[in-house]
Amino acid sequence: MADLHHAAVPADRIAAELTSALRDTAGIAGFTPLTPSPDGALLLSTVTPATGPQSVGTGSLFTTLTGATLPAALNGTGAEGYLTGSTAGQLDFRDTVKDRVPLIIGIVLAAALLLLTVVFRSVVVPLKAVALNLFTTAASYGVLVAVFQWGWGSGLIGVSEPVPIESFVPMMMFAIVFGLSMDYEIFLLSAIAGSWHRTGDNTLAVGTGLAATGRVISSAALIMTAVFLSFAASPTVVVKMLAVGLAVSVVLDATVVRLVLVPSAMFLMGWANWWLPRFRDRVLPRPDTEDGPDTDDRPDTDDRPGASPSPEPDAATAAATAAGTSSARGEA
Repeated sequence: MADLHHAAVPADRIAAELTSALRDTAGIAGFTPLTPSPDGALLLSTVTPATGPQSVGTGSLFTTLTGATLPAALNGTGAEGYLTGSTAGQLDFRDTVKDRVPLIIGIVLAAALLLLTVVFRSVVVPLKAVALNLFTTAASYGVLVAVFQWGWGSGLIGVSEPVPIESFVPMMMFAIVFGLSMDYEIFLLSAIAGSWHRTGDNTLAVGTGLAATGRVISSAALIMTAVFLSFAASPTVVVKMLAVGLAVSVVLDATVVRLVLVPSAMFLMGWANWWLPRFRDRVLPRPDTEDGPDTDDRPDTDDRPGASPSPEPDAATAAATAAGTSSARGEA
């Protein structure tokens, strides 16, 4: 489509230029003659690609038409060229998503890193959490490609031939998978951090946190996996993609990541898990969280930093106190 509202040359000349340009463009199976709209403000033509709407060749043709063919043919005429239709709309949306995804992922990762650093007062723990959550997301993407684009086991879910991944599926999966993965991560880290601040023993803290949360995380993951897999019975391929991708991500995150990689990494890194530079500790706010670094659950201890537990009373003091209490009761 050519917009002639600001054209500086006659419409028939513009039509001739576009016709010549389309005829010389590779990947076009055919196109209809350019015809003006009833008001004469537009020139319209239907272009048929030589490949299917989801093929790589069609995407390359879209890029060639919008980036080279139309601008070159309309250069100096004052007219503007556009591609319309469902295929062009899908390809344009694909390019928009591709350009925005890195920004979206970067903002989410930066926010998660900052919040985890503030809550757990650590540098290593947030970096490990973000890296392993990205591992879960990347692994689920790989399974999605293997099933739907390579056809591995696709017949089990009612997909008879390889199909391309819809452009919006990876972005939606990232948002959901990262949220679920971070939920499990914080649940596990909270238990480990609470034990660490009470005992100061990293090995004991890792074991205690894993024992306290392992069954809960596994049960929650089992429920979520069953829910996601139930959507694989949908006749819509996009719904099947989301169902398989989310189910695989939850299984990987609750087993390989939460029960193996996270405890192993924290055990090997030891005290480094809880290291935080002094200047950053002074700058970051201190949220009032349960089992946080300022919480001391030991009985009869002073909450002030560096204070030691209250001394136990000796036998004489205890006897005098008991005698005084009995005397007071007798007088009463």
